[in-house]
Amino acid sequence: MSAPAPAQISAPDIEFVGIPATSLKVSRIGLGTWAMGGWMWGGTDQKDSIATIHAALDQGINLIDTAPVYGFGVSETIVGAALAGIRSEAVIATKAGLEWRGGKVFRNASRVRILQEVDDSLRRLHTDYIDIYQVHWPDPQVGIEETAEAMRTLFDQGKIRAIGVSNFSVDQMKRFRRVAPLHVLQSPYNLFEREIEADVLPYCRENQIATLGYGALCRGLLSGRMKTYTRFEGDDLRRTDPKFADMQLRSRYVRAVHALDALAQQRFGRDVLSLAVRWVLDRGPTVALWGARRPEQLDAIAGALAWNLDAQAMKEIDDILEHELDAPLGPEFMAPPERAAA
Repeated sequence: MSAPAPAQISAPDIEFVGIPATSLKVSRIGLGTWAMGGWMWGGTDQKDSIATIHAALDQGINLIDTAPVYGFGVSETIVGAALAGIRSEAVIATKAGLEWRGGKVFRNASRVRILQEVDDSLRRLHTDYIDIYQVHWPDPQVGIEETAEAMRTLFDQGKIRAIGVSNFSVDQMKRFRRVAPLHVLQSPYNLFEREIEADVLPYCRENQIATLGYGALCRGLLSGRMKTYTRFEGDDLRRTDPKFADMQLRSRYVRAVHALDALAQQRFGRDVLSLAVRWVLDRGPTVALWGARRPEQLDAIAGALAWNLDAQAMKEIDDILEHELDAPLGPEFMAPPERAAA
C-alpha cells in the first residue's frame, strides 16, 4: 500500500483554550521567546525577533511567553517593542524568581525579589499589566507560602491577571494554592520529556489549572532538521544538554526522530515537526510553546492544525520511543542552582 500524498496544508484557524477562573483565552500554540534573548542561543537579532512576533500575531497566535532571564532583559525588551501600539492583541506571559549577577543565574523567589521584578518587567514590556505571571523555578531557600503571598499581592493589585508557576511539583503546587489562586502551570513537555504525565498533568486537569508545555520541539531535536553531526557553537545550551553532548546518545535520539518522521509521512502526510506539536495538543487541553526567532520558523505551524492523532498512532509513537530510547533523559540539566550553590 502506497503512502498518502503529502497533505496540502493551508492556514487553518489556531485553536484556543480558556485559562480557568480568568477571562483570558490563549492560542493553543504559543510563541516562546527564550532564543530571542540571545543568551545560551548564540546571540540575537532584534529586527528578526520583532518580525517573528508580528508574524505570530498574523497567524492568530496571541500567547507570547518570555522571561527576564532570557538574555537578562533582552527578550522582554524585544516583546515590548514588538507590541508597541498593539498591546491588546497579545496575551503576555512572563516570569519572576530568578536573579543574575556577572552572568550567573540563581533562584530567588523571595517576596522582595518578586515585587521588584514585576516593576522591571512592566517597564521593559511597556505595559501596565501582565496577563500571566509565573514563578520561574521553586526556590528551596524561600518558603513557597512567601512566594505565593507575593504573587497574590500582585494579583489583588491588578498588576497581573493570572498566576502561574513553572517547574513545580504537585506537592509544591498544593502548598502554593493554600495561599494564592493558581491558574497556570508551565513545565517541559514533549515527546521525549514526559515526566509530568505521572502526576503533574493529572493534578492540573483535576484542579482546573491550564498547562503550558515548553520545549514542544525539544530544543530543535523534533524539528527533523538536526543531524548526528550538527555542531553547536558559543554559549548554545545544547552543548550541555546530554541528549546532544553525548554523540552516541544523540544518534539514538536522531534515529527516533527519523522513525517518527516516517510514521508521520506514511500515516498523515505530514512531517515529524507537525507530529510533535500535534502530539502535545492531543494530550489534553494543553498549550504547546513553539520557540522561534525568525519569521520563517513559523511557516510550519499550519501543519500541526486541523487534524488529530488517533489511538493507534499514539500507540505506534510509544512503540517507537520504547524501541529507540529505553531510558529517555529529562530536562534536569536546565535547572538553575540555588543561591548557596551559585
